[in-house]
Amino acid sequence: MRARGCVLLAITMLLAACLRVAIGPIGDEGGIRLALGIPSSEIFALRLQGTVSAALLGAALGLSGLALQALLRNPLASPFVLGVSSGAGFGVAAVLALAYTLSIPAVTFGGEVFGAVVGALVTLTLVAWLGRAREGHDPTSLVLSGVIIGAIFSAGTMLLEQLVPHGLRGDLLAWMAGRLPELPSRAAFWTVAASVAVGWSVLRMQALALDVASLSDEESRSSGVNLGALRRHLFLVGGLLAAVAVAYAGPIGFVGLIGPHLARRLVGPSHATLVPATALAGATLLVTADAARQVIDLGTGRLPVGVVTALAGGPAFLWLLRSGRWNR
Repeated sequence: MRARGCVLLAITMLLAACLRVAIGPIGDEGGIRLALGIPSSEIFALRLQGTVSAALLGAALGLSGLALQALLRNPLASPFVLGVSSGAGFGVAAVLALAYTLSIPAVTFGGEVFGAVVGALVTLTLVAWLGRAREGHDPTSLVLSGVIIGAIFSAGTMLLEQLVPHGLRGDLLAWMAGRLPELPSRAAFWTVAASVAVGWSVLRMQALALDVASLSDEESRSSGVNLGALRRHLFLVGGLLAAVAVAYAGPIGFVGLIGPHLARRLVGPSHATLVPATALAGATLLVTADAARQVIDLGTGRLPVGVVTALAGGPAFLWLLRSGRWNR
């Protein structure tokens, strides 16, 4: 089952990637139209870069969701649901607004990535503190805390938008909808790639400890698991991966929630195979969403990928919450 699940995910991602590269707008004498086929070498390289970016970003969000679910022992945890994405977005907006107000480069404050990391970790700390119950974390309290904290930070981001000029305001609005950059900078691309590699390595090395930590604290400690160190690692991996993803493409919802659940259904609960399967599942979901948005044109251009994931992931989240399957 484990091997079949990983193979199925890999094949699905490959098919989605081929579709993403093959479909897209092209120009002709009648204007711009949607076409399916092998593009020219220049367009092929551009689409391939976007496809690889979507795969890396989806893997980052999936692994972040898996780390947060293991950290909080809550299958409903994800960067978007817990408000981590909104907090990271507020950090990015704060850096950009401060840089504009003081007329200095954003890199002075560490750039967008620094703002996103600080915002994500602060949000995760607040949500974990507010959702703490007498015996661990209460799932309902965590979700409600994440929704409220996320709403507060989203409102703060919109407030900061009023402090910047219209040009930057438009960029921030488009970025908040979740968009994959057509031409990402080399530094941003490799930052995401390195973050995914580090996050995957940390989670993979801790696979056995993660299996044991899914039990009670007493059973975990009696098995020799250092819960304090493990939770610090999960805290940093979950927060940093979400922050890097938000700084790269904006808040993209539900990939970090659905990805781990999809992988768990296909390969089972063992983290030795769940970690790579989750990275594959997250990559597959986002590449598929990016391919789907190419065929959706409402007359004002392509939809942001974050809108597509929200339209598909929102009902899936409600179904998980209503059916109780997340608790099995």
